[in-house]
Amino acid sequence: MAKKKKGQQKETNIENFYDLRTDAVDELVEALRTGEAKEDVSTNIAEITGEQIDAKPGSKKAEFNPYKRDKLAFLPTWLKAIFIKWWFAGAVCYFVLMGLGYLIANSENLWYLAALVYGIVVDLFVNPIFRFIESDSKEYNNYMMFPFPFKAYWTFITNILYYGVVMYAVGWVMTLINLATGLYALEPLLYATLTVAVDMAFIGIKDGIVYGVKKSKRKKQERLALEAEAAVIADEATEPEKVEKSAEALALERVTAEVLGDSDGKGNNDEK
Repeated sequence: MAKKKKGQQKETNIENFYDLRTDAVDELVEALRTGEAKEDVSTNIAEITGEQIDAKPGSKKAEFNPYKRDKLAFLPTWLKAIFIKWWFAGAVCYFVLMGLGYLIANSENLWYLAALVYGIVVDLFVNPIFRFIESDSKEYNNYMMFPFPFKAYWTFITNILYYGVVMYAVGWVMTLINLATGLYALEPLLYATLTVAVDMAFIGIKDGIVYGVKKSKRKKQERLALEAEAAVIADEATEPEKVEKSAEALALERVTAEVLGDSDGKGNNDEK
């Protein structure tokens, strides 16, 4: 049976994969010429892809709809981004802070390790997931501190350093909670919530600074463009005056030259 499946796969994927369906091309040309198709376009996956599936023709499993939206498409972008960041932060708390707490007695070293692990997780898992599910509008850039392509390897170090600062801030927040309530409970849900909150606060500050810089540059470019346009208008307004002055000067020079020429001629005749 294994050999038969292997032979079928070879026949489907190699031999028939690049074969042109000339009959389908002829039907398409005829439909475009006459405006009528001979038969409805099939929506059966087996006929479209050439693969065999375990479903009866006409069933929902066999029907192919290229415009069908996935089940999570109705969720907003911010909810999916926050959930992904929150889940990985909780996983780091569970496996590092709680899982290695019995092996590493020094809590400061444990938090340093958590910052290292979380920075690596964000650079290798969270950001690539955002890049994978985003559209052309890059809507997940607002949820990354360093929204650069995955091939930018320098973000590996910067993410580790950045999430070290995040962990430091989260530690202070948890200390304040301990002082206010008298309870110190390290558990994944609270830790993930605080981590995402601090992370998004820093990202919001970064986005605000970037927006302000871009806005100032845009205003400067608009001001320079207006000044250049005003200078062009001023030059065009002064050009007719320059032309009139030059015409008057030419006329004056011509009259002066004629007068001087006549006087020279008369002087020459008198001498004769």
